[in-house]
Amino acid sequence: MVLMPVCVPENCGKDFRHSLKKPSPNYPYGAKTKKPRLVPAFTIQAMQKNTRVIPPKKCGVFDPKPLGKQSMFRKCYARGEFPVTIEFTSSGKRLNWKVPIEKLDFHHYLPMFFDGLVEADYPFSFIVETGINDLVSKGSYKILPVVPQLIIPIKNALSTKRPNVICHTLKCIQMIVTGSDRVGEAFVPYYRQILPVLNLFKDRNSNLGSGIDHSTSRGENVGDLIEETLQILERYGGPDAFINIKYMIPTYESCVLN
Repeated sequence: MVLMPVCVPENCGKDFRHSLKKPSPNYPYGAKTKKPRLVPAFTIQAMQKNTRVIPPKKCGVFDPKPLGKQSMFRKCYARGEFPVTIEFTSSGKRLNWKVPIEKLDFHHYLPMFFDGLVEADYPFSFIVETGINDLVSKGSYKILPVVPQLIIPIKNALSTKRPNVICHTLKCIQMIVTGSDRVGEAFVPYYRQILPVLNLFKDRNSNLGSGIDHSTSRGENVGDLIEETLQILERYGGPDAFINIKYMIPTYESCVLN
């Protein structure tokens, strides 16, 4: 006769309960767990069990636009339609004009130079910035009637969202606003075409911590140039400039009223 061990409450059913924790050998997946199912974000499926949400794609609002077809400025420069050449002197580079600037047709050449703002390569960037500076310094009285023709080239240059092109464009805007009479007031009706991109990049500065941002000393910091340009537009834009800038860029604070 075999005597069975006495059933103690602590050990009674212990082996049976331990066996329940083991996966059944007849279960299709055995000891393995089923892989989570990929589901799109912001759907009712994301609340289900054993699912993993696929993050939504980035909108890429700050991504620069790809380079499209050649600008009209580059085509005209390749055909030799501009009466300028680059001259190398002991003090550096400068533009040599074959025709007196005062005799040029500003309605034709000034919009063409502004159309070249989208070009970021040498020598186009140098020719555009130096050419606009020469036209403003020697023919400032001819710029005011041409302002409506400059809006679309400025808008196209800012819409590229390339920092070097934006900085180049802002410097040229500052040239014509500060170097010509009443040009700042003529820009006020066109703020809706120019300022949306500036509102997007106004606070787009790199946080380097204790590092040094050398682009600020070179005048290539987008955020600083935008703030400086907005202040110039307000100073030279007349009494209606601030309210129009504030409408398009709510975070802008007046440099005149304050």
